Amino acid sequence: MTEEQHTIRWGHDALRLQITLDENDSPLLTYLGPPAGGDANPHASLPLVEMTAAGHGRGWSGNRLVDTTIGGRLRHRGHHTAREGDWHTLTVQLHDPESGLVADVTYRSPDGVPVVRGEVTLRNEGRETVFLESVSSLVVGGLTAAGPAAIDAADLLWADNDWLAECRWQRRPMRLTSPVLSGRVHFGNGRGGFALTGQGSWSSCGHLPMGGLTDRHSGLTWVWQIEHNGSWRWECGERHGAAYTALSGPTDTHHGWRHALAPGTAFSAVPAAVAFSADGGPDAAFAALTRYRRALRRPHPDHRRLPVIFNDYMNCLMGDPTTDKLLPLVDAAAEAGAEYFVIDAGWYDDGDGGWWTTVGVWEPAASRFPGENGIHEVLDRIRARGMVPGLWLEPEVVGVHSPVAGILPDEAFFRRDGVRVVEGGRYHLDLRHPAARAHLDRVVDRLAGTWGVGYLKLDHNIDPGSGTSSRPGESPGAGLLGHNRAHLDWLDGILDRHPHLVLENCSSGGMRWDHALLSRLQVQSTSDQQNLLLYAPIAASAPTAVTPEQGAVWAYPQPEDSLDEVAFTMANALLGRIHLSGRLPELRPEARALVHEAVTVYKAIRADLAQAVPCWPLGLPAWDDPWLALALRTRDTTYLTAWRRPGTDSSATLSLPHLRGSHVRADLLYPSTSQATTGWHPDTGHLTVTLPTAPSAVLLRLSRPKASSPDETSG
Repeated sequence: MTEEQHTIRWGHDALRLQITLDENDSPLLTYLGPPAGGDANPHASLPLVEMTAAGHGRGWSGNRLVDTTIGGRLRHRGHHTAREGDWHTLTVQLHDPESGLVADVTYRSPDGVPVVRGEVTLRNEGRETVFLESVSSLVVGGLTAAGPAAIDAADLLWADNDWLAECRWQRRPMRLTSPVLSGRVHFGNGRGGFALTGQGSWSSCGHLPMGGLTDRHSGLTWVWQIEHNGSWRWECGERHGAAYTALSGPTDTHHGWRHALAPGTAFSAVPAAVAFSADGGPDAAFAALTRYRRALRRPHPDHRRLPVIFNDYMNCLMGDPTTDKLLPLVDAAAEAGAEYFVIDAGWYDDGDGGWWTTVGVWEPAASRFPGENGIHEVLDRIRARGMVPGLWLEPEVVGVHSPVAGILPDEAFFRRDGVRVVEGGRYHLDLRHPAARAHLDRVVDRLAGTWGVGYLKLDHNIDPGSGTSSRPGESPGAGLLGHNRAHLDWLDGILDRHPHLVLENCSSGGMRWDHALLSRLQVQSTSDQQNLLLYAPIAASAPTAVTPEQGAVWAYPQPEDSLDEVAFTMANALLGRIHLSGRLPELRPEARALVHEAVTVYKAIRADLAQAVPCWPLGLPAWDDPWLALALRTRDTTYLTAWRRPGTDSSATLSLPHLRGSHVRADLLYPSTSQATTGWHPDTGHLTVTLPTAPSAVLLRLSRPKASSPDETSG
């Protein structure tokens, strides 16, 4: 076989991937990167897929670690490429003669975007059942050049993600977790490195299912995401002298996941994707990931329209809606320019204080909505004021005292050891069961069909743990994965039946922030954070994990807020999706004018936001940073929000390298009353912003005037 026959090359204008067959016909990924990048590095290559199964593992021979896993035995059977619209596809088929296992490893990439998605499907063509314990989704080696200097220059990226403190990106030298090894014996197969794991139905509790690696000198950057709404794991370490990453869904070791792959059956791993930038640093990699997410997701008119949403919960009714409380809010929201009005939690609560353990029927409480028309009096007022009504719903839970708990069979709920799982006074539905799905379909079809509700906020406030083992021989991790996939299928069914319904993804704020859900749902709740100053770093970081047009940020002015604080909370949301809330009817006229102005400005720029990509002129935001900045770039315009929190100087210097060398005009968009000043320095691409008071925030528009002025300063 010639060298050419040993090599598979695939890609497009923004990406090249190369696979080389070794002397045993085992395929190795030897290059992934820009088309004009360097030569393939066979010494840093790794198999296309890693998997383990009962009875197949690794062992020592002398001082050498010998790979006897199925993944280590896979051989090339064939491959083919395809073009599906804007997507390029390469599928490599592998087989293991010993077990009869066949793996289809598929790489997909949207045209012109430096992102590749990995998908793995296994089939058992043998005679015996294979008991899978782990299957990788995407494995990429050679993330750095070979040699210790490249590892020395590499920084790991990951995002801590907790309730009220979401999307906190961290950056640490890779050498802290992959130290230089020395000694007389070098095995070359060390298991050191950095790993993160997500567990349970809260896919982003603790950490986002994302990570990255960046070279602090060259700007070469990789950013990855695991596209799964359940358990996951990724690791990044050193192998053969270069950095690698391996991404996967649940495993036996970390999640109690096992899967019996019987002869003639198939199993698909969860998908994952990796983006890269050759020299643009994290900003360019996140920009590529933003474009990829837009290409991947289900089309919906909401992604283009970006309507303003009022929600009555945060720093407003806080789960205590009534007709008398809602009607003034409806009028105030309409006057502010809201286009959707969402009645949040509590609309089903009869007032006896036991609603947490009785939910599941999802009927309005007569005590909250008295009168002949009940809740429909409020829904009709919302429509009369030109807005679309919405409701809060927590579909996957049933309270232990709910009538639904006695109607549905045990098999419709999460169970372990034959007993229903109880978490916080609630059962968890298993959407693989037809009775569970039929129950929720009836609820949604009543609300979205009969009632005419156009928006559902889908919340999820419990984590049922390792999963469900309700089926014979099923591990809890396998049951959870089955439910996760049934949940996605259920959401697809809702949107198939109600294509204009807008669905919000919420889970105690951002505890289920993943792109399995966001490829289907239109809006992501970014946090339940009630402090406007602490919300700023969450809002500034949100576009790392969600497209700007899907990231909902609360803007909740209060009557006691200063005018600077009102402008601050409104500015938090102007480069995402406005989730307007707060006690609007009680605001004094000057504060109400700031709210109305913000909504007007947002409507003027939102068409640009739907196609813009993010960058961070002060670097990825840290939780305690006194100055924060987020920019969204289109081809011609850059929108920039700058925040100043108390305890710092009144000026900051922001880096905008994409505008370096140009004369730039800086227009103040919001608030118009701000005393902010700016100074542009074209030689360095730096913008100096001065905000005289703290806290304060501004939204600027940066553009290149048709007739450049010799004056470098504007503002």
